[in-house]
This record gives sequence, structure tokens and C-alpha cells, in this order.
Amino acid sequence: MSTAIDPRAAELRDRLRGTLVAAAATPMTTAGEVDLDLVSGYLAGLVADGADGLAVLAHTGRGPYLSEGVRAAVVERAVALGVPVVVGVGGTDVVAQARAAAEAGAAALMPFPSPGDRVAEHRAVWEATGLPLIAFDLYSLPCPPDVLVALVALPGVAGLKAALLSDAMACQRTIEITRAADRLAITGEDRMFGPSLLWGAEAALVGLAAAHVGVTADVLRAYRGADLRAFEAASARLDRLAAATFTEPMEGYVQRMLWLAAEEGRIPATHAHDLYGPDLGPEPLSVKDVL
Repeated sequence: MSTAIDPRAAELRDRLRGTLVAAAATPMTTAGEVDLDLVSGYLAGLVADGADGLAVLAHTGRGPYLSEGVRAAVVERAVALGVPVVVGVGGTDVVAQARAAAEAGAAALMPFPSPGDRVAEHRAVWEATGLPLIAFDLYSLPCPPDVLVALVALPGVAGLKAALLSDAMACQRTIEITRAADRLAITGEDRMFGPSLLWGAEAALVGLAAAHVGVTADVLRAYRGADLRAFEAASARLDRLAAATFTEPMEGYVQRMLWLAAEEGRIPATHAHDLYGPDLGPEPLSVKDVL
């Protein structure tokens, strides 16, 4: 059964329907230095190559680890590109982060999954900013069905992103709950991307689009078309990329995507470092080993 939605959230829901939002990484050096001009060029390249919107400071972008100043600047650089920008917020200062993102021009906020009262947290962020929210069901901290129902009933929630990795039944349930509330079902399923579209996802927000964004965009484009074989081929290509990047140790996917972004020429190798994931060794992943 659909539930009341605020007009601001409804507008974002409709704006994002059918789009690919790239969950961007935050390129940095081994010392953790972030070159904001480089970030601008990297984000602009993702948009030029097929991303309809950007998600920054989310899990892929390591937002919780960045300083307040860097976070604000990254949001501003993303907003300057003229596409919808979803900003990840979370932690003990979630409301302060949300207000800063709103001041920098974010179109929406995506609170990180937390073990606390998620409904209360989403309500607090909405009341503090008035920005539409994207709820987030993540494999490492999955959301109970009753909480999902309560989240999508909030007036400020425009959609819900499912990123359940390998739990097909939970993904289908999350999509069903989201659509029943007349919210946007967003796939974050890097390892179940094609199937999640067939299950009813209507948009995508994925870390897989942090590099080789065209591989993901091609699947969405083929899905909207009438050529089943084109969709099959595009999905198979994406699955090869996902199998090489979203694998154990799973937190290593950020480093793997940065390696691919550097090989693509999106960022220099000096800034292709994830300081907050597992050590994967010195040998970078290469697209020739993937596609």
C-alpha cells in the first residue's frame, strides 16, 4: 500500500527513475591527500561516460573518514557538474553532515546503515534539512522487513537502495516493499545487477560505476530497449567486471575500482589508494584480466 510522500521527495523519485547514479570513489594519495581539482576531473569523466548522477562520500567514497572541509569541497565539486548529487552521511554527527551537504547543494542524502534506530535517524536528517532521503539496505547490516516498511513510509524518503550482495530473496523483498510504498526501488546490486532490474528495480546507484562506467550504463540502456540479446551480452560483461572487483575480501572493492580508474586514465596512479580497506598487495587489478 502506498504511503504519503512529500512533494520534494516525489520530485527526486521521478527525476532519478531510469537513471544511473555512480557511487564515486575519492581518489587520494598514500598519505591521504585529496586533490580537489583531480576529483573534479574524475567526477566529470564519470558523467561524460554515462552517469546520470553522482553519489559522493558514500561507502565507495569513504565519506566517514574524510575531514569536514574535504567533504564539503567534494560535494561542491560534484554539484558544479549540474547532475543530481546524492551525499552519504552517517556517524555520530550525521545531522551536522547532512546540514553541511544541504548547504553545499546536495539533491539528496543517503544515511549509512546503522545498528541504532534507523527510522529516528532518517526522520532527524529530514527534519534538519528538508532534503529527500535515499534509504539503504546493505548486506553487512541488513534491515529487518518491518524497519524497511517504516523507512519507506517516511514522507521524506524518495527511494530505497538494495545492496544485499548475494541474498536474492532479500533483494526481491526489499524491492517489493519499496515499490508498494510508491518509492523508487534502486539497485545497488553489483553482483545481481541484471536480475535486480528484472525484479523491479527502476534505477541504479552502484560502486561498480566508479570506473568503466559505460559497462554499467550499457546494461541499463539495453534493458530499456527491446533487444534481449543485447541485454544478455551487456549483463554478461558487467558480471565479469563485478566478479573481479566485488569479491573477497569484499571491502577491497574500493581499491580495485581505484586501480581500474587509474588504468583507464581517470586518475593518476599516485591517487589510486584506498587507505581504509584491506591490503590487497602491490599488484593492481587490470581490465585485461576482467573484460
